[in-house]
Amino acid sequence: MTVKFTHKHPWHVLRPDWRVRWRSRQSRWANRLHLSLWYPHWPIAAAVGLLGILNILPALEHILGLRYNGSLAHMSQSFLLDAFRGIPVGAAGIVLLIMSVGLLFRSRFAWVLVLVLTGAILSYGLFRHPSHPTLLLYYNALLMAMLWLFRKHFSYSSLATGTLFALTGAVLVISYGVFGAYILGADFKPPIHSLLTALYYSVVTMSTVGYGDIVPITPEARIFVVSLIVLGITVFATSLSAIIVPAVHNRLQAALKGEARPMIRKNHYIIVGDTPLSRNSYRELKSRQLPVVVIVGHPPEDSIYQSDDLILGDAADTEVLRSAGAENAIAVLALRADDSENAFVVLAVKELEGNAKTVAAVNDSKNLGRVRRVQPDMIIAPQVMGGELLAMALNGETLDSDAVMRMFRFSSGETDNGGKKG
Repeated sequence: MTVKFTHKHPWHVLRPDWRVRWRSRQSRWANRLHLSLWYPHWPIAAAVGLLGILNILPALEHILGLRYNGSLAHMSQSFLLDAFRGIPVGAAGIVLLIMSVGLLFRSRFAWVLVLVLTGAILSYGLFRHPSHPTLLLYYNALLMAMLWLFRKHFSYSSLATGTLFALTGAVLVISYGVFGAYILGADFKPPIHSLLTALYYSVVTMSTVGYGDIVPITPEARIFVVSLIVLGITVFATSLSAIIVPAVHNRLQAALKGEARPMIRKNHYIIVGDTPLSRNSYRELKSRQLPVVVIVGHPPEDSIYQSDDLILGDAADTEVLRSAGAENAIAVLALRADDSENAFVVLAVKELEGNAKTVAAVNDSKNLGRVRRVQPDMIIAPQVMGGELLAMALNGETLDSDAVMRMFRFSSGETDNGGKKG
C-alpha cells in the first residue's frame, strides 16, 4: 500500500536544491558544447584581436585611403604621427594581435601583457575624453573586466612559451622605437638621421637611463618618448618575469626535492573526469588508504585532489593513460559526464592490453546499450540506480548488499542477475 507523504515525509526533501539543479544543467551543457576545449580563452583571444585591429585602423586610415599627396617620407611621417598620439595606438594594436595568439594557449605572460596594455589604453582614453567616452573605451573596459574575471584560466607559464612571447614583444617594442625615432628625427635636438642613432636612443629611453644628449623638442616627439617609456617598462618587466621566475622556480624545486625521478604507479585506481561521482569515489578510496590517480582535462578550480594524484590530459589518449600507469592499475573508472567519452576511455584502456578492470559510468539510460558494446567490466548508471533505490525504499523492500549489487551491469559474459554467469 502506498504511503502518503505527510509533514514527516515531505516531498521537498526528495527534490534537489536549486543550486544543485543549476550546477547539473551547467555541467551537462558544458559537456555537450565541450566548453573546456575552447571557453573562455578562444572568445577572449578573439576579443583582444578585435581590439588590436580597432587600435591599428586609425593609424592605417590615411595609408589605406591614399589621402597623402606628398612624398613617401611625408606619408610615413604622417602614419607615425597618427600612431604616436598618447599611448601608441598602432604599436599597441600590433602587440595585442600577437598576444591574442598567446591567449589561445592560456599563456600567463600574454594575459599579463594584454591586461597592462588594455589598462594603459583605457587610462589614456579617459584622460583625453573624460566627459564623452567612446564606444571603444566601453569595449576596452568590458574586455579588462573579462580578463580579470577569467584570470584563473590563463595559468600556463612554461619557460619555452614565455620566452617566445617575451622575445616577440621585445622585438616589436624595439622596432617601434627605432622606426619612430628615425621618422621623427627632425623633432629631436640634435636631429636623428641614422638607424644606428635611432637604435641607441630607443635603448637608452626604454631603459630609462636618459643621458640627455638627444632631447625631443616638439609635442609629437615628446608624446612618442612617453609612449616608448611606457611600452618599454611594461614589455621588459613582464618579459623578465616570464623568463626568470619559471627558471628560478624550477631550480628551487630541484634543490629542495632533489633529482626528479619518474613516479612508478602500480596496483592503483585511476579515476577519469571531474564530476560529483568521481569526487565522491576519490574521497572514499583515499579514506581507505588506497592509491588513486585522477585524470582531468583542465585544472579544477576548487580541487579536492592532491597534486601528486592529479594528471592533466585526455584520458582517451593512450599516452596519457600510460603516464598514469594504466597498464599496471587495478581498475580504470571512466566517470565523465559524457557517456561517449567514457566509452572512448574504455576502448583506450583495452588498447593498452593491460590487466586493469574497466568501469564506465552511464548518465543517460538511453546509452546503456551503446556503452555495453565496448564491453567494460562494469557499468554503473547512477541515475538509474538512484531511481531503483528510491522505488525500493518507498515500496518498503529490503535493501541489502545483494539487492544493490544486482543493480550493477556486468559485461564479459555476466548477466544482470547478481553478476552470475549464464
